Amino acid sequence: MLAVRSLPRVASAATGQPAISFGVQTRNMATLKEISVRLKSVSNIAKITKSMKMIASTKVTKAQRVMETARVYGNSATALYQHTGTSTNEESGKPLVVVVSSDRGLCGGIHSSLSKTTRKYLSAHPEAALAILGQKAKAQLQRDSRQQIVVTFDSVAKNLPTWTEAALIADEILKTGIEFETANIIYNKFKSVIAFDTVIVPVHSYKALLESPKLSAYEVEDPVLKNYEEFTLANTVFWGIAEGNASEMAAKRTAMENATKNAGEMIQKLTLTYNRSRQATITNELIDIITGAMAV
Repeated sequence: MLAVRSLPRVASAATGQPAISFGVQTRNMATLKEISVRLKSVSNIAKITKSMKMIASTKVTKAQRVMETARVYGNSATALYQHTGTSTNEESGKPLVVVVSSDRGLCGGIHSSLSKTTRKYLSAHPEAALAILGQKAKAQLQRDSRQQIVVTFDSVAKNLPTWTEAALIADEILKTGIEFETANIIYNKFKSVIAFDTVIVPVHSYKALLESPKLSAYEVEDPVLKNYEEFTLANTVFWGIAEGNASEMAAKRTAMENATKNAGEMIQKLTLTYNRSRQATITNELIDIITGAMAV
């Protein structure tokens, strides 16, 4: 036994290298432990992402039902602009931009798309006022457009979008006293479970409605037009929130599906690496035992 313990310090006469090296065995064991810990961590992440995908799939169905209802009312409310020939004249007044995002993440680049479209619009209209729904767009836009932000809203559509919530948001925007010729609602329009478009829907002011060339065809009194302006703003905000919520849930479902798939591929690679390292460790141990036995 004394000869075996002294073998690591004895060099071979032919090669000048140690006859037995226990350092390789130590490194392999440490590597196996690291791979095992990482494999367990990735497996836990895969379980979480799979659960989040299932939850998002359920929420997509509910969000689509709300979105279909909001889309019908939104299209009907804004159709009057086409029939009356109401046009946008942003040069004569200060435009208002309402960005519809949320506080939730893990849904791909859905919020970045909103911020990119908003920055592009603000670069062409630097005098525009900015109202932001949701923390995600606020965090991205306040870096270079802090002075233009007038009002922000948190915890929007925490469960499902409601008309009451949209009406309160529109009321708070109007209470700020912003005078605008057109309010541009920027939101993500739901196209399919895997696709969305970032669109801008204008909401014209009471003054723009009065100046519409074909408004005389409708027997509408001035107080009714004023109420219609407020209603259309609230209705379009609700439309944007509903469309954005459906797009967000669909994007989250896709993101979690991709994450689960990537985690599965990583688990396979780590399992293969672990098995190979374990086999190499066992082989080295057998070589050490046989070499030691032969030396004795």
